[in-house]
Amino acid sequence: MPSVRHAEQTLPFFLCLVVAVSLLESASAVEPQISAIAPSGFQRGTEVDVQFRGARLDDAAELMLYEPGITVKELKAEAPNLVKAKLAIADDCRLGLHAVRLRSQSGVSNLRLFAVGALQEVEEVEPNSDFASPQPIELDSTINGVVKTEDVDYFVVEAKKGEPITAEVEGLRLGYTFFDPYVAILNESRFELARSDDAPLLRQDGLCSIVAPEDGKYIIQIRESAYGGNEQSRYRLHVGRFPRPRAVFPAGGASGQSLDVTWIGEATGPRTETIVLPTTTPKGLLYAKTDRGISPSANVVRLIDIPNVVEAEPNNSRNEATAGPAPVAFNGVISVGGDIDHFRFPAKKNQRFEIHVYARSPLRSPLDPVLNVYRVTGGARIGGNDDTVGPDSYFRFTAPEADDYVIQVRDHLRAGGPEYTYRVEVTPIKPKLTLTLPERVRYISTTAVVPRGNRIAILANARRANFGGELTLTANGMPTGVTAEIPTMAANRSDVPMLFTATADATPAGALVDLVGKPVEDKVQVEGHLKQRTMLIRGQNNRDVWGHEADRMAMVVTNEVPFHVDLVEPKVPIVRDGSMQLKVVARRQEGFAAPISVRMLYNPPGIGSSAAIRIQANQNEALIPLTANGSAEIRDWKVCVTGRASHAGGAVESSTQLATLRVADAYLGLTIPKVAVELGKSTQMVVAVEKKQDFAGKAKLQLLGLPSGATSEPIEIDAAATQATFEIKVEDKTRPGRYTNLVCRSVITENGEPITENTRGGELRVDKPLPPKPTAPAAPKPVAKPVPPKPPAEKPLSRLEQLRQQKKESE
Repeated sequence: MPSVRHAEQTLPFFLCLVVAVSLLESASAVEPQISAIAPSGFQRGTEVDVQFRGARLDDAAELMLYEPGITVKELKAEAPNLVKAKLAIADDCRLGLHAVRLRSQSGVSNLRLFAVGALQEVEEVEPNSDFASPQPIELDSTINGVVKTEDVDYFVVEAKKGEPITAEVEGLRLGYTFFDPYVAILNESRFELARSDDAPLLRQDGLCSIVAPEDGKYIIQIRESAYGGNEQSRYRLHVGRFPRPRAVFPAGGASGQSLDVTWIGEATGPRTETIVLPTTTPKGLLYAKTDRGISPSANVVRLIDIPNVVEAEPNNSRNEATAGPAPVAFNGVISVGGDIDHFRFPAKKNQRFEIHVYARSPLRSPLDPVLNVYRVTGGARIGGNDDTVGPDSYFRFTAPEADDYVIQVRDHLRAGGPEYTYRVEVTPIKPKLTLTLPERVRYISTTAVVPRGNRIAILANARRANFGGELTLTANGMPTGVTAEIPTMAANRSDVPMLFTATADATPAGALVDLVGKPVEDKVQVEGHLKQRTMLIRGQNNRDVWGHEADRMAMVVTNEVPFHVDLVEPKVPIVRDGSMQLKVVARRQEGFAAPISVRMLYNPPGIGSSAAIRIQANQNEALIPLTANGSAEIRDWKVCVTGRASHAGGAVESSTQLATLRVADAYLGLTIPKVAVELGKSTQMVVAVEKKQDFAGKAKLQLLGLPSGATSEPIEIDAAATQATFEIKVEDKTRPGRYTNLVCRSVITENGEPITENTRGGELRVDKPLPPKPTAPAAPKPVAKPVPPKPPAEKPLSRLEQLRQQKKESE
């Protein structure tokens, strides 16, 4: 087990809280995982012992937190599945949910959440599933518990008449499982005084409040809404007299501005006070605070420096619209069912604005807003929207004429209530830029794990709005010894590879890195930063139900991994409708023989690659087939290959250098004709040749896709050729038919490497021989004419008959 050197260090301006661990590599486990944090939250202003349970935690070295306010006093790996830590929570540590990763000497864990509260912490003690025997707790306590299958937990508090009692649960928001908690406050007679399943402010977590009607005991019930539950259904139940507004109005203003606000939705009724909007609290978080305590979680407001206008009732018609300048932020409440609010602003001809109704996000209002915009003169509808940005509405407005225009807001279902707050911001159209990191493994947020003396590459995505052009990306705050190579992002691309390299003597360490994107063109003034979503709870159809958004990328330097991979940069281009094989070479440490899976980090547009290539065990090379379609973008691309191999109970990765892949137009334009041939015969196929690029030497052409029994010898042509003639021989056994999957492959050699082009088209028709012509019938044998019968022999005439015959003849 690595030795541990304790460190006491509060880091208000840094984001990683480190306990140094010796660099002994005797215990090394890659891909550490956190499955649970116990307890699930801590009271601020205290020291707490925390257990991190998971897998491959042998060489745990550091807790990486995304916000300040916590000091790591001890950190020790007790077992491969257990790390123990002692944390000091500052008095001013932000209340609510915090994100953490655990860095080991060989990797960085998944992201987990824990909570920081203001109340004393209490552990649930079973049995407490009988209403008649609830677990006693004091008011102003936070209970850490778990709801198992069909489990119902009861807690009892004592309160004086007129005291507020609020129960807020953190269940699904802890990020362990799809846990839908139900919470209720009951009296001793088992009558429900308040209950909650899903509070819009808290998503699927519950929130209910009462004012104690009399002195006595009150029972808090918590269960899964459908009486489900499991070991992962953890909760933190806050029970106390603290203020718990469900909405704040108005819902925003300028950072640092003094603002009169009304807290809405407390059991004691609405409350107004003057506050100063935060300048450092992230995302405009407001915590209601009184002498009874502070809310366990925040209400969210918008922070933007434009004029703030609050609706003035009545404004139910266009003629009564609340007026303001533009740009402007209109703040309103759809206070009753069927309520419709109107706001009026002036615009010049062709003036353009973005009109955005904020309600569900980020305010967590129950309102589902519908937006319409009308012209005052004539009352024509200019346009509108319902659900462009989730349930919220967005409309890009261009004024057809100089005039006043009216914004109409209502609820989609014509519902309403005092908590149906919203904010309509009318702002000029400005460029916007957001950076993201695509997932390399589905549902797992991407991190940069850089081995010492090695490289890792990941992709960055950019979402441009209202501008175009090339972008430059920089990575600020990387661990010592790490350098970045990030090519310029092309104007027509939304992604770019980022290659991070650690020196051989870099110390294993972690940092949360700020990615910054800027246009190459100085005339566009915009700066983008990372917005990385980590999905923690997935619902039906893998819908994102709950997660965490980080503004920095987790990067760690780890111990060495047992291999490097290098890409042999091709000396020739891949051409449209062509193919190529990229050669990847592995350099293995002695004794490491495992197979290494290699794949392209990304494919340039129009390029396809195989994702199932391996450098086999004990081998050092592999070829990745690439293909280019006919519309592949012609330019030089920086490409990279990543290698992944099993090691030390997990997997390790390394990347090649960024190499140039040149995509070029085809050298030859080939047109394959249609020809026909009979079985057992041969024919010529004359392929038309168009030279698109000059080349030296010969091009070798081969006809592919011929049916079985048909053959054609390769031929060679030079750059001056206008046609290529193939002799196709067809055997008697070839199956007759039409063959349309013909390919004419041309290979031109440059710099000792092939340039391969594949042209499809044409047709070979194989026919059966025609049947022989019918044979002429044989001449019939002459038929002998029938011989007439011989006349019968004459009878001798008598002398009298002779005399009579002579007489006739004489007459």
